[in-house]
Amino acid sequence: MRDARLLAIGGKTPRIDPAAFVAAGAVLIGDIELGPEASIWYNCVLRGDVNRIRIGARTNVQDGTVIHCDSPRPGTPDGHPTIIGADVLIGHLAMVHGCLLHDRAFVGLGAIVMDGCEIEGDAMLAAGAMLTPSRRIPSGQLWAGRPAKYVRDLSQADIAGMRAGVAHYVELARQHAAAVAAGA
Repeated sequence: MRDARLLAIGGKTPRIDPAAFVAAGAVLIGDIELGPEASIWYNCVLRGDVNRIRIGARTNVQDGTVIHCDSPRPGTPDGHPTIIGADVLIGHLAMVHGCLLHDRAFVGLGAIVMDGCEIEGDAMLAAGAMLTPSRRIPSGQLWAGRPAKYVRDLSQADIAGMRAGVAHYVELARQHAAAVAAGA
């Protein structure tokens, strides 16, 4: 976590599992929890200043991604925390805001997930897609476009590829953490 910034706000400080990797240039603010072997890559911003962000084991948040949450307000007294399960893949430059990503969900490069959305396990939001507020992608489906719509069911090969991507990023995080430690 050398050269990453962890900032407290409102009495809340990010809590990072010792086996997680947070790359240089990442900024984590406030009420955030990272699970074991989760990885937050270069120049990501995670802002848990107005609600909480939870990220499960082995989930990877790739370079340049922004994760935020939504404040409580009339009509949504709990606001919209951002809850991300285990074994989730979030592609480079994604925007994830006030939503629920179940275990094994996939968010493609540059995709946007808005408040109140839900992506179930083994479901995929394609690169560049925008999932508008309060939409849900059921397990086994691929959605694409702006706004995102159902495209097709995922094949077993698609799902296996997502799981292989999780394992790849866990190993890649180990290599980057070792390189950072060696350069210390």
